[in-house]
Amino acid sequence: QVQLVESGGGLVQAGGSLRLSCAASGRTLSSYRMGWFRQAPGKDREFVATISRYGETTAYADSVKGRFTISRDNAKSTVSLQMNSLKPEDTAVYYCAARWSYISGVVTTTVGYNDWGQGTQVTVSS
Repeated sequence: QVQLVESGGGLVQAGGSLRLSCAASGRTLSSYRMGWFRQAPGKDREFVATISRYGETTAYADSVKGRFTISRDNAKSTVSLQMNSLKPEDTAVYYCAARWSYISGVVTTTVGYNDWGQGTQVTVSS
């Protein structure tokens, strides 16, 4: 099990930017594919972005593609989500998640992600 703690959430105006960070501990981060998910009030948790173990590949939800960038620094055991051109519909609690790299199947859903952070609130006004 890897422990994950998100930070960097807050209130930002539409069109603004925010950078989320996920700090990992307890395991070597490179053992995991990492993902960001979000959940708005009354809605299901949805996929935002994912990055492979060493950052070779990334994938994004259509709703954030071109605006968000996921990255990782295995030496620092951190994963980041740079969010630009934020929209009110981006408002949600954002979660960092870890997935064993050998697990087969789709990586753009919550299924298969073993460990989760507590979440950080992102609110986009206007």
